[in-house]
Amino acid sequence: MSSGEETTTASPVAGHELTARDVTVSYDGTDVVHDAAITLRPGEVTALVGPNGSGKSTLLRTLARLQRARTATLTLGSGDGTATDGLALTAREFAWRVALLGQGRPTPGGLTVRDIVEFGRHPYRGRWGRADPDGAAAVQRALAMTDVTDLADRGAEHLSGGQLQRVWLAGCLAQETGVLLLDEPTTYLDLRYQVELLDLIRDLADRHGIAVGVVLHDLDQAAAVADRITLLGAGRIVADGRPEDVLTAGRLTETYGIRVDVDTDPLTGRLRTRAVGRHHARTERLSTTP
Repeated sequence: MSSGEETTTASPVAGHELTARDVTVSYDGTDVVHDAAITLRPGEVTALVGPNGSGKSTLLRTLARLQRARTATLTLGSGDGTATDGLALTAREFAWRVALLGQGRPTPGGLTVRDIVEFGRHPYRGRWGRADPDGAAAVQRALAMTDVTDLADRGAEHLSGGQLQRVWLAGCLAQETGVLLLDEPTTYLDLRYQVELLDLIRDLADRHGIAVGVVLHDLDQAAAVADRITLLGAGRIVADGRPEDVLTAGRLTETYGIRVDVDTDPLTGRLRTRAVGRHHARTERLSTTP
């Protein structure tokens, strides 16, 4: 290989398991994530939940190698049983395996939906814009998976918030990675688009075998979409496991610092949470007063 050249593989990577251990992250000399450990498995959705400032997004960004950790190990396991040191990979090699949909995506002007989704193929094109023979098919699949094919030639500035979020997600899917990380993807979306996006996340795990890690604020949404929940508080993992095992009234009340009741919705059979404030408590007292 001559100087300045890079080898490129255009084949999509699927079925990866991402494991992080001993993750400690510091800001200005203060630890904000303490000795965290998490595993994202193929075909599973793992939701990271917890109060503001608990370290959810910081941990997710560390998994994506966008946040420098004081200590951490990242391992990518494949279906054939091999394991790769995630920190030893180049940025491009890591991008073939892990994609992140972060917060605060802008509304780009002068670009079509297809243009945005094609950005997801950047890791396959390389520094000098090499040909990407699988790119067109990958983009088309991503458009179809997110149900925005009919919008492909529309300008991004003409999209609703829900449509634009789907387009950014399509760009991540065009990377054809085995691990997908999403940081509060339902923020600013109305009820319909929140539900549709959560359904899509569930489909990515069930139908395509992707390992999904998603930060969510809504505990009911997390219980509905996730196979596993990782609850964080004050930068530490409080609990990790099945939703019904993690989202208990006592644990949530202690972690969030407010009374949280937990029951099962009689119509859906899903876990349901309710934070009880002063006015809720007053209503309860009035309803029980003879």
